[in-house]
Amino acid sequence: MERFTTRNIAIVVLILVGLFSLYSNVLWFLRYLYPLKYGEYILRYADEYGVDPYLVAAVIKVESNFSPEAVSPKGAMGLMQIMPDTARWAAEQMGIENLKAEEIFNPEVNIRIGTWYLAGLIEEFKDTDLALAAYNGGRGNVREWIKSGIFDKKKNPNFIPFEETRRFVQKVKKAYFWYRKLYEFKTKS
Repeated sequence: MERFTTRNIAIVVLILVGLFSLYSNVLWFLRYLYPLKYGEYILRYADEYGVDPYLVAAVIKVESNFSPEAVSPKGAMGLMQIMPDTARWAAEQMGIENLKAEEIFNPEVNIRIGTWYLAGLIEEFKDTDLALAAYNGGRGNVREWIKSGIFDKKKNPNFIPFEETRRFVQKVKKAYFWYRKLYEFKTKS
């Protein structure tokens, strides 16, 4: 009888070790899929501009996969894939003088400007999905969707007429979910 109990305990211990190992590997794999770099900048500027830091991380993941040197085929630059004209306009609004194009590749500058811009879109549209759609597809397009009645989230959750922008919003929301599960930001507020 004692041997049977010892064997059962050994089996339970092996199962627990296996489950822990599996959990650790799954966690490692998910963190590989959803990396988090530049957390200090993300937290600093998310806090400064009142944006959820997990949302900022999710936008960076989808836009550039945390590659500060990323350039899109349309010319968007850096971690948050900011268009040069938008970056210059935002920098001017923020009181940053004479922003040079190469500065957009600087992670801190890019996150600061991108987070400020995202905060403005969230404030303007009062809806995260609309703000993300405007971030990717342009605020003028989103204003037109609202004006023409295309936007009706309750009737049609896939309201976004641009396929690329619709996919962008879906990907950011998925990444946002995983960043909230995998990481913990220590906010000041």
